[in-house]
Amino acid sequence: MAEAKSITNYRVTDHARDEMTRRQITEEDVARVLAAPEQTETVREGREVYQSRLQAGEPPKTHLLRVFVDIDRIPPKVVTLYRTSKVAKYWRTEA
Repeated sequence: MAEAKSITNYRVTDHARDEMTRRQITEEDVARVLAAPEQTETVREGREVYQSRLQAGEPPKTHLLRVFVDIDRIPPKVVTLYRTSKVAKYWRTEA
């Protein structure tokens, strides 16, 4: 995992905004992950996944919010995102 670089100025694609609505992910949660991600991962040149663990639901459970960002543009562009309960599948630990 690379050193996480904070993103505070970004655009959200129509697709990502639709996914936010469909998956009930708030803009505040997206902004929080982009500003201070716990981890980042390079998908391919120019695209990274910013991810952080969040509490959601009743009773609260830990979920992982994964935000896919095209970082090769100014401003960076959020292309899609999702929340998953399968934290261990995507969470990378130091070896």
